Amino acid sequence: MKRIAAVITEWRRLSHADVILDRICEPSAWGHKRPFEMKLVSMYVDHFPQKDMARDKARQHGVSLHDTIAGALSAGGKSIDIDGVLVIGEHGPAANNGKDQQMYPRRRFLDEVAEAFRKFGKIVPVFTDKHFSYEPLFSQWILQTYRHMGIPLMAGSSLPVGWRHPSTAWPVGEPIKRAWAQGYGGLDAYGFHTLETLQCQVERRRGGETGVVAVRSLGDGEAAWNHPDLPRDLRERFAATYEGRPQQRKPPGGRNGDVLWEIRYADGLIAHVGMFSSEGSIWGFAGEDSQGTIRPIVFELEEGNPYGYGHFGYLTRAIEHLVTTGKSPYPAERTYITTGVLAALLQSRSEGGRLVPTQFLAGTKYEPVDWPFATGVLGTPA
Repeated sequence: MKRIAAVITEWRRLSHADVILDRICEPSAWGHKRPFEMKLVSMYVDHFPQKDMARDKARQHGVSLHDTIAGALSAGGKSIDIDGVLVIGEHGPAANNGKDQQMYPRRRFLDEVAEAFRKFGKIVPVFTDKHFSYEPLFSQWILQTYRHMGIPLMAGSSLPVGWRHPSTAWPVGEPIKRAWAQGYGGLDAYGFHTLETLQCQVERRRGGETGVVAVRSLGDGEAAWNHPDLPRDLRERFAATYEGRPQQRKPPGGRNGDVLWEIRYADGLIAHVGMFSSEGSIWGFAGEDSQGTIRPIVFELEEGNPYGYGHFGYLTRAIEHLVTTGKSPYPAERTYITTGVLAALLQSRSEGGRLVPTQFLAGTKYEPVDWPFATGVLGTPA
């Protein structure tokens, strides 16, 4: 059983800390028949909200709480006493920088984890949830520092490991002429999910990933839907795939909150992303292959049953692989790209749709891997 430390912003009901850490502590309560080969032994908690669960969970499961990140990694001692670190910097109080980005302390968390490794002379695998940071230069620092130190690093969200309809992926090595991704919700928190939905497919195109050279925000509301660059055939083919699915619950309010984005890749691929909340709780991808055939995939998450959030179970299995083998199940460069692209898109939107160059992403190359995603009936536990 691998001993892990958690560095989190807060733990409350159905927060990311809850749906990841609690299923490690109590797998059967979340429907898992096979426990995880990890034991939570120590935590650093940045914030204790009114409905805090961290203190009660710590007492219940014998987890030590620490005032510093170094203390959590060393169990208050003088050496690293764990086999892995889970950084969950989602939720909790954080300032908004005026570009719809929440300034969560992920960079500080990862900085202090690396510094503890230097201090104690030992490294262990690290998982960090969702973005690297709201600031692209911080993200660049994180990736380069962890690579330089040889720290096994896994990052990202649960979307790439969730259920799909149809249950498939873009064939590795198959060209992609054009790409579309659709999502909904807040542009920072859920825009990241949508970009990971896009990236986990386009990275599989012929030649592998080559980086992103520029992005721009094309418009909000009706301007997004009427923009001449909206790939209507891709979007409509994708819409026909999710028609009648459970997520297609169109909320009131119309298209006022919808946003259209454009991403230009170094190899010439142009992808468009519609944050189209007016279409319902939809995530997914559509690509056009070299023969002109459009292939759509709806990404589905589990919500609303007694366990719920089963996609996080599949993410936790991937974290388990990281901690038990010392190898990330998929490249952290994927999340480096999605982090940087999101920050640049929100900058573009805040500046009226200016084309924003992304030189820091232009040379980011990596090969995709075939890590399994959830299959079977929606909600089947990992």
